[in-house]
Amino acid sequence: MAHQVTLQPSGHTFSVADGATILEAALDAGIHLPYGCKNGACGACKAKVLSGEVDLGIAQESALPAAERVAGMALLCCATPRSDLVIEVHEVATVGDIPVKTLPCRVQKLERVADDVMVIRLKLPTNERLQFLAGQYIEFLLPDGKRRAFSLANAPHADDLLELHVRRIPGGNFTEHVFTKMKEKDILRIEGPFGSFFLREDSAKPILLVAGGTGFAPIKGLIEHALHIGIRRPMQLYWGAKDRAGLYMNALAERWARENGIAYTPVLSEPDADWRGRTGLVHQAVLADHPDLSAFQAYVCGAPAMCEAAQRDFTAHGLPAEEFFADVFSYAPK
Repeated sequence: MAHQVTLQPSGHTFSVADGATILEAALDAGIHLPYGCKNGACGACKAKVLSGEVDLGIAQESALPAAERVAGMALLCCATPRSDLVIEVHEVATVGDIPVKTLPCRVQKLERVADDVMVIRLKLPTNERLQFLAGQYIEFLLPDGKRRAFSLANAPHADDLLELHVRRIPGGNFTEHVFTKMKEKDILRIEGPFGSFFLREDSAKPILLVAGGTGFAPIKGLIEHALHIGIRRPMQLYWGAKDRAGLYMNALAERWARENGIAYTPVLSEPDADWRGRTGLVHQAVLADHPDLSAFQAYVCGAPAMCEAAQRDFTAHGLPAEEFFADVFSYAPK
């Protein structure tokens, strides 16, 4: 049977189904708790059980010593409830509550989804997980001391692999390496998470999601996170690209529209003769549909010119300045 968990001091409550860990259930409920490895080895998710009984699961002695077990501590990544619980834990309230880590990773899969777009999926060491908020980014630490930043395209609940969408930039040393030399099983170093581009879950406003090119990556993470935790706010996705090939995950966006009710509008700036959809600049398509943006919240990701134009024109059409959030792809360290 399911058990109820109450967190202190926040008062948040959620239900834990049979077989689920407390951490899994919290994340599924949209409650951000700290964690590291998700397998009882690091101790980052340690919390105190104030009342009720838990099964401590596979918590390792090094992460949860005997004295702490006696004192009522538990590792939420592997603890399961035997009764209703009250737990004292520090919740993740801001990006500053998430530790920045430097980690090795392995290239698990390379998928070329367009002539100039590569999807990279990275595998972390067995005892490591990267906690992040949907929409944040990581940086590759290159041998020459330089860094290259890429947004995470997967949602936090699906963190077995880290997903990145990399556009090939002519003359770009790192992206040329990705397309010509990188291979599966290569070992790289990353650092993160970084960035303040994440979904503000405490708002009730309808959400506009505007992506230019591979700016679709963090937008994808936001949408998948929102769907996973059951956000009911209306969501509209506008994805701008030069041509059809630039809509490299168009089928996924269409599926969201068909199955989840997310309005989807693709916009091409250089369409072929057979294109029957919207054309021009993607942010102008938003304005054509919504000349009054005063009731919305906007998340915009893409090239600097697109983000700057969107911010200028959206606020001119009533969007409150504090409801505009952007992730600017400058093709350099962010």
